Amino acid sequence: MNKKLRYIDVLGLVIGAIIGWGSFTLPGTKFLKEAGVINTFIGLLIGGIFIMVIQNAYHIMLESHREDGGEFTYTLNHLGKVHGFVVGWSLSLCYLSMVPLNAGAFVLLLREIFGSKMDFLYLYSISGYPIYLTDVLVMSAVILLFGFINIQGLKISTKVQNVMSILLAMIVSVLLCLMFMKSDLQAFHQNYVGNYHFSLKEISKIIAIAPFLFVGFDVVPQVSEELGFKPEKSTLLVGISVLVGIFLYGALNTIAGLGFSPDVAVKTHWAVADAVIHILGKTGFYVMLIALAAAVVGGINGFMIAASKLIASLSRRKHLGERYGIKNKKGVQPYAIIFVCAISLIGAFIGRRVIIYIVDMASVLAAVAYMYVSFISISFAKGKVEKVLSVLSVLISIGFIVLLVFPRSPARLSKGAFISLILWVFCGVLVYQFQTRKRKNS
Repeated sequence: MNKKLRYIDVLGLVIGAIIGWGSFTLPGTKFLKEAGVINTFIGLLIGGIFIMVIQNAYHIMLESHREDGGEFTYTLNHLGKVHGFVVGWSLSLCYLSMVPLNAGAFVLLLREIFGSKMDFLYLYSISGYPIYLTDVLVMSAVILLFGFINIQGLKISTKVQNVMSILLAMIVSVLLCLMFMKSDLQAFHQNYVGNYHFSLKEISKIIAIAPFLFVGFDVVPQVSEELGFKPEKSTLLVGISVLVGIFLYGALNTIAGLGFSPDVAVKTHWAVADAVIHILGKTGFYVMLIALAAAVVGGINGFMIAASKLIASLSRRKHLGERYGIKNKKGVQPYAIIFVCAISLIGAFIGRRVIIYIVDMASVLAAVAYMYVSFISISFAKGKVEKVLSVLSVLISIGFIVLLVFPRSPARLSKGAFISLILWVFCGVLVYQFQTRKRKNS
């Protein structure tokens, strides 16, 4: 390999993958209206702790399994082709959906700057979301740009990732401090602190989407062959990244809360941005846009790396065409990256609302992968503590799934997300059957 990942590279990769466009929009669309500031932070903290428990199972996996594909090849090696494919197919959507989701954020970012000038040549609407030619062109250009960067090798892509992750953390921290200094803290206290009540229902809504919020933590197994240090070190780095993720999600939600009450935040165009404009003015807003750009770039780049590694692993194990596993001289799989770009480009044509449906149900698919890794790791655990944590990890993963699919759950998936989930499972069955017949006939 031309490049081995250092500590800073792993931190940049994981933080960039964890914190994307959703961290800037969820405060207004979900966090404040459903759980306020304090219950949201409690939910983030508990969800983050659950993810770190699951990370113990990943630690056990990395000690004995240093192969690209991570969870997919781990499951394949120990439970067979069917279960391996289930994990690989589940994770592939988790990663693939994050690329167009973050690429689409560039459209919204430019729309904030240029307004209606971005609404050039209306094409059609899907699920009530209008799609313009500018949307398609901007998203496509961003996806292709990062595809080109990743084909150049890890050396360039990780440098981009490191800069973006550091920039993101610094700017959000500064904005939070400035908002506290200049906001009406009495109004904030009245809206979110003085009338606070502990609500397990509200907290559970945040915990349920932890697999989506922190899905970036599991990109490390996808690049395990490129780690330039012992795998046990990655466990500490992922733990630090999750803590940074909790802080950044909570900080952005607090920034929105410092600007508006929950009722007003829901009615705003974009709660975080509007709060910054309201308190810090246009200068603060443009600084925030730099942080947003950093988050979006980190999300696209991180998940493109992870998705291409996973696709290459699926290819090498004959679940996809053989060309996707071929490496170039720079140690990356160009056809796998092209495949990721091609699938991501579909997102430019189906609209943001459909992409969000897909991302919502990705939490279920991520939890399925966590459950498999945790179950296998029980057998490889060293000592009672690791074994207990692995069993607990299985139960946590099942809990995530129950919260998202159980009919009476306060965090149950929307109808659109359920339909997307069923379609993806159906497509998976077709792909598996096709590749099975192809292997038999070859």
